[in-house]
Amino acid sequence: MTLHLFHGLGTVLLVFPSLDAHARRARVRRWSRRLLHLLNIDIRMSGALAHPNVLVVANHVSWLDIFALHAVGPVRFIAKSEIARWPLIGRLVGGVGTLFIERARRHDTHRVNREVAQALSDGDIVAVFPEGTTTDGGRLLPFKGSLLQPIVDAAGHVQPVAVRYRTLDGDASATAAYVDGTTFLGSFWRICGVRALVVEMEAIAPIPAHAKHRRELAREAEDAIRRALGLPASDSEPGRRADRSGGSR
Repeated sequence: MTLHLFHGLGTVLLVFPSLDAHARRARVRRWSRRLLHLLNIDIRMSGALAHPNVLVVANHVSWLDIFALHAVGPVRFIAKSEIARWPLIGRLVGGVGTLFIERARRHDTHRVNREVAQALSDGDIVAVFPEGTTTDGGRLLPFKGSLLQPIVDAAGHVQPVAVRYRTLDGDASATAAYVDGTTFLGSFWRICGVRALVVEMEAIAPIPAHAKHRRELAREAEDAIRRALGLPASDSEPGRRADRSGGSR
C-alpha cells in the first residue's frame, strides 16, 4: 500500500504534466481501482455515470467514496479544504483535479462555482457531496443546494449516486464510515483490519437542471438517493416538513 501511494504521488508530480486530460483520467481510474483492490474492497456499480455536462451528487460515508467514484469515472470532486492537508492522500486528491472549498469562508462558494463551471465546459464530470459532511451510512442529512448553481446555469443534468458499504455476506457495514472524530490514519487502519468490504454504488437516472432552482434540484436528488438506500422520505423526519413546503427558506 505504501508503494502504491508513493507511485501515485510520483505519477501526479512527474507524469501528469506531460499527459492530456484523457490520459490523466485513465491513469486515475486504474490507480483508484488498484487502491481498492489492495484494501480488499470490491466495487459493485449499478448503472453508469452520464456524460457530458453532468454534476454527480452522492451521499458521503467515507474518504473511500472519492476513490470508488474515481474507479468508475473518474470525476473531479468538490471537497472540503481539510482533505488537502491529509498525509499523502491530500496531495494525491489535489493532484487529480479536486476543487477544494473553505467551508468556513462564506463567499468561497462563489469561487468554487466559477471553477466548476469551467470544468463542466471542459468536458469533465464534477461530483459533490451535498450533505457537507459524512454519516455512518444509515441516514441521510439534508442536501445543500449552494454548489449546484453551475449545472443550473449550464442547463445540464444532476445525477444522483447512492453509496453504501457492505460485508461480503451482504450485511450493512460501518467500517468505512469516517465519523465521530475519527482521524484519517485511524480510519485507514480500521479498514485495513477487515478481511473484505464491498462498496455498492447505484447511478440513478439524471435529473434535468434546466429552469430549476438549485434547492429544488437538491431535494430531488436527496429523495432519489433516499429511495435507492431504502431510507424514509425526508418529509417524515423532524423539522423537514416545513422545509419541504418552503416555510423555513
